[in-house]
Amino acid sequence: MNFLSRLFGTGQDPRQELRDLWHETVRVSREPDWYRAGGVSDSIDGRMDMIMAVLALVMLRMEASPTLNRKTAFITELFVADMDRQLREKGVGDLMVGKNIGKLVSALGGRMGALRKAFADGADNTALAEALERNLTLEQETPNAELIAQIRTLQSQLAQQSDDTLLAGAIRA
Repeated sequence: MNFLSRLFGTGQDPRQELRDLWHETVRVSREPDWYRAGGVSDSIDGRMDMIMAVLALVMLRMEASPTLNRKTAFITELFVADMDRQLREKGVGDLMVGKNIGKLVSALGGRMGALRKAFADGADNTALAEALERNLTLEQETPNAELIAQIRTLQSQLAQQSDDTLLAGAIRA
């Protein structure tokens, strides 16, 4: 899509091909096992943390692909658009929406960095537990073994998906 097409809105939205993946990201983040067995707080903060955790895992998978790595910006834009809408529906004023979105995007980047580093340590669950403890609202002080296993399973499932399957919105193998 060239500059004029984007400026005047005459071209196809490049985010369109990622909408199914975005919706599946949100759906997976709402699965009850994260909260029941995993110990993530079933609260607004806990649910937002899970959306960002699952999105971070999806984006890390996309980064690993020469085809998809350039499209991480588009799924981030879908995240921002959805969060913008949610904040406005809650009555957050225009002046505060941008500030809140900036914090959310910064938090998403922080989660990606923490998870990237934790996964670089291989099968060591200590680094992953520390990353989850810092980046999720939990019912207990530290992440339980079930949550760590769930995160590792999701990472593995994402890694098994082909690029086309992932783009079609299939996160779980």
